Amino acid sequence: MSKRFTSDGLRFAAEPAYNDTFTRLTRLAMESVQGYVLGSDPKAGRRLAVQDAHFAEVSELLLDELAVRSLDRVVELGCGSGSLSKRIYRRLGIGGTLVSVDRSEGLLKQATALLEGTGPAVFVPTLADLTELGPWIDGAGVVVGRAVLHHVPMAELFVGRLRTRLAPGTRVGFIEPDFRSVLGRIAVLEAEGRHDLEPLRVWAWVINTLYQVNRISPDVGATLARTMETAGFQKVKADWRECRSDDLMTENLVMFYDEVRERLGALGLMTSEEITRQQKLMQALGRNAPAAWASFRVTAIA
Repeated sequence: MSKRFTSDGLRFAAEPAYNDTFTRLTRLAMESVQGYVLGSDPKAGRRLAVQDAHFAEVSELLLDELAVRSLDRVVELGCGSGSLSKRIYRRLGIGGTLVSVDRSEGLLKQATALLEGTGPAVFVPTLADLTELGPWIDGAGVVVGRAVLHHVPMAELFVGRLRTRLAPGTRVGFIEPDFRSVLGRIAVLEAEGRHDLEPLRVWAWVINTLYQVNRISPDVGATLARTMETAGFQKVKADWRECRSDDLMTENLVMFYDEVRERLGALGLMTSEEITRQQKLMQALGRNAPAAWASFRVTAIA
């Protein structure tokens, strides 16, 4: 392993004291989720790589807006398998540091392998529950998260607490998926005879319902800019755009079902047979489909 890499952070942060009700309830909610709602094995890494292709343009726009510089200390919340980490890391130079936080040791190892030998900056993979805002947040010049806040129970409270831990001037940016706005178009097209769009409607219902059952925040992106303003962040900017609609979109949605098949069955939301049917309908769509989702991009200064 490169000397510029460090695995010192690859351990869970110390158990926090339950000194307030929010911390206690957030921990209970996170425990009820039983970890990341989606998968965290190598197959999940493939889906996250496909997701990176969906978010490629908006991710680079986010990093441009945050003006990530060579010497920055960047803290990445919920790094997953490292696809956004790689985009951040290549903007850093000697003296720069990327601290990537995730609660999945398997995904952190994938991220470490992906970044190994690709640049001169220090990379610190950190195994921790990001909602506890451990010492790894200290000294951040930039804080970034992509598709992570919607996995946090009552994410708005976390955003407020994050602001209190950041030094004035810290640049903060998030990308969050929008699973709902494009449903207006899908509903119209179905009503006009596009019955082949059933799998997009069903997928939207499934992912929203799954996240709600797990008491997390599938809609946080829609109000994130206003939340950051009320938390005291400055110069808040927001953007919305549709994600790509192509074979990668279809592959992403099919892999989603593979990752949550057992969980959907256990919750009584969908049988394995119905999942297989929906996957086949999804694959039959190919490129002949509108976008199934979109994204919010929000930046601000602490």
